[in-house]
Amino acid sequence: QVQLVESGGGLVTTGGSLRLSCAASGPTFRVYGMAWFRQAPGKERELVAHIMWNNGIPYYVDSVKGRFTISRDNAKNTMDLQMNGLKPEDTAVYYCAGRTGMGAIFDPDQYDYWAAGTQVTVSS
Repeated sequence: QVQLVESGGGLVTTGGSLRLSCAASGPTFRVYGMAWFRQAPGKERELVAHIMWNNGIPYYVDSVKGRFTISRDNAKNTMDLQMNGLKPEDTAVYYCAGRTGMGAIFDPDQYDYWAAGTQVTVSS
């Protein structure tokens, strides 16, 4: 079983930056893709960014393009999300997730492994 542990998160003002990190342990060779999701109060969990574990190809949802950068280090089994230009609407609990299959990257049910979540709060 792959285990995921997040670090980072916190409180920043509008325009600020935060960096989230996710460390994976266990049989990471099973991982096909990794992603960051977020969930704001009263809203569904949504994809923020995805990265292919083998070749590092990233994908971003439109709302974070140009502001967020996803990266991974296969040797260290880590994945990061650099968040710049943060806005109040980015406030949410952010989750690191991993999947072993090739299902739709937007669908949380396609992910096999989840971290506990970390709060990101952006004040106006």
